[in-house]
This record gives sequence, C-alpha cells and structure tokens, in this order.
Amino acid sequence: MADVRIQVLENAPLLVTGAVSLVDHQGNPIPTPKDGVIALCRCGASKTRPFCDGNHKIIGFDGSLCLQP
Repeated sequence: MADVRIQVLENAPLLVTGAVSLVDHQGNPIPTPKDGVIALCRCGASKTRPFCDGNHKIIGFDGSLCLQP
C-alpha cells in the first residue's frame, strides 16, 4: 500500500499526497489529479469544493479555529 500523507497547512487547505480515492456523500468517485496531490478546502469558500481554489486568501481564513478541541 502506498503511503498517504495529510498535511494541515496554516490558514490554507488540507494537502493530501499519495494514492487515495475520493468519494462524495453517496459513494460516487470524485476524479482526482494523476500526480497524487490534492488540496482539500477547509474554509468553505471554494467554488470548486471539495478542492481548494485559493479563496481562503481572499476571505482571510483563520485555520487555527479549526484545530480547537
């Protein structure tokens, strides 16, 4: 099995590297890039969800609020 890494980027998306399958809420596959690198939106402002489109920069997303227990 290939290694998968999920990195929480500061005030930015989740960066997923490695071979993963991504599915929607009904179990349907979501196409992913062939290079094995996926940036998943954390801020909710992306127009290409579940993928990041950079809108976190525009809205001033504070990722530290997502890490609170």
